[in-house]
Amino acid sequence: MAALCSEFGDLVQIKKQLISVISLCKERGLVNSVKWASELAFALDPLPNNELPPPTFFTEEDAQDLDALGLAKSYFDLKEYDRAAFFLRGCRSQKAYFLYMYSRYLSGEKKKDDETVDSLGPLEKGQVRNEALRELRVELSKKHSAGELDGFALYLYGVVLRKLDLLKEAVDVFVEATHALPLHWGAWLELCNLITNIEMLKSLSLPDCWIRDFFMAHMYTELQMIKEALQKYQSLIEAGFSKSTYIMSQIAVAYHNIRDIDQALALFNELREQDPFRIENMDTFSNLLYVRSMKPELSYLAHNLVEIDKYRVETCCVIGNYYSLRSQHEKAALYFQRALKLNPRCLGAWTLMGHEYMEMKNTSAAIQAYRHAIEVNKRDYRAWYGLGQTYEILKMPFYCLYYYRKAHQLRPNDSRMLVALGESYEKLSQHVEAKKCYWRAYSVGDVERMALLKLAKLHEQLNESDDAAQCYIIYIQDIFSCGEQLEHAEVSTALRYLGQYYFKNKLYDEASLCAQRCCDYNDAREEGKALLRQISQVRDQTESSTTDLFGPLSSNNTPIRRVSPLDLSSFTP
Repeated sequence: MAALCSEFGDLVQIKKQLISVISLCKERGLVNSVKWASELAFALDPLPNNELPPPTFFTEEDAQDLDALGLAKSYFDLKEYDRAAFFLRGCRSQKAYFLYMYSRYLSGEKKKDDETVDSLGPLEKGQVRNEALRELRVELSKKHSAGELDGFALYLYGVVLRKLDLLKEAVDVFVEATHALPLHWGAWLELCNLITNIEMLKSLSLPDCWIRDFFMAHMYTELQMIKEALQKYQSLIEAGFSKSTYIMSQIAVAYHNIRDIDQALALFNELREQDPFRIENMDTFSNLLYVRSMKPELSYLAHNLVEIDKYRVETCCVIGNYYSLRSQHEKAALYFQRALKLNPRCLGAWTLMGHEYMEMKNTSAAIQAYRHAIEVNKRDYRAWYGLGQTYEILKMPFYCLYYYRKAHQLRPNDSRMLVALGESYEKLSQHVEAKKCYWRAYSVGDVERMALLKLAKLHEQLNESDDAAQCYIIYIQDIFSCGEQLEHAEVSTALRYLGQYYFKNKLYDEASLCAQRCCDYNDAREEGKALLRQISQVRDQTESSTTDLFGPLSSNNTPIRRVSPLDLSSFTP
């Protein structure tokens, strides 16, 4: 069990803190932080009346700004941001100052989004900027230098810096915000989006409080450190958050990331039972249904979400996946575009739209979509992998190699990235590197069962017959042991090669066995029969005994395990 902060021993105190921060965030219009804290608070036992935290303390400045703040907050809630900012001018309290600056920021964002939707296509969103950002940065910078920003204002300053692509400064400010107000989840989440690797995470000086464990679990998931993430979430469940739908959804996403589809589906189904009107994370659920080709379930999910809220980003992504599964790629791309109109920073929609453009053979649009996905989140291995695939179609292997390497760095134990890397090296005639990639792909657990086959064919091209035979033997034994031999057309290719290999090495019993197996496959039947006739003719002329299959292997850089002669006697096709 992963070690947790000592504060988890007092859940009553944590509940009090959550109730307090919910009130603080509500007053400032930070709805997502309110939702996150409320979900966690709901997962804990209710507090008795005498344990409830006292009302928020009012300063003299708060009292003077109370009426203006109440009026402005009512306009803010109606999304009349300029109007809210107008009535907050001259207010002196920290709360009013934050709402004043936040209203100006959101006003700029709203105008930017309106201009984007009105004038540009979905692939050109990056060209419109929030005009208010520079003014906000200047004003917040002065206050920051004077040490006059509280935790909420520091969070807003960090958001402004991130939007201006001043990422290093933004990280420093978000860390400062977490120290000033550790219970504000929004600051932790923004920080999470800026951390690119585990070394950077370890280098940050973060406050030692219970919310840090939630942040670390989230961060491990983002950095594809799924084992550590699952351990951390399990520890949080055991600490008292067993009823938390947030933790359940995060565990489901973690299983999705390691392609443990059965576990992820089970958790998402349980999540929908506990929270049937939930829309958050349902796009990830639809990805799993898509991979499993579960059309009825995906159709039901899409209809259900449309009934709840058809103008949510997740709903559009689910409908897009549904049409993609039905091979209606133009309709699918249309719904992903709708999702991006609702939220231009929706990572999943950019990546999925890239996939749809790939299906439609529109490589230039696919490249643009994948690049936008990387702008949103540089840790999205699917976008890097998609870029590699598009440049592969364009026959640009050096570009492929660059993007596949990026994807591999993010997913070092994903066999698909390694196989793609191997293919790129092979096209560039870097055979030693290609062999290493294929063997590594097999070693980490080859999802598509193609690595050994490609390695064998590469050895075959290089006239390394002993090593090619070894790879084909391991490939066939793996396929036969899973009972999938008739589903893999390439099995006949392996058997055909091994039959000829054994025949050349005068191992007629093994050659005969491979030839007989070839007769089970339509594309290899005639060659199998011809080989059997050849073996029969040779045996009529002379009796030959079978000896050990291989001598020492030819020296190369591919590690090959020793195997016994091909034994398929215990398997039936």
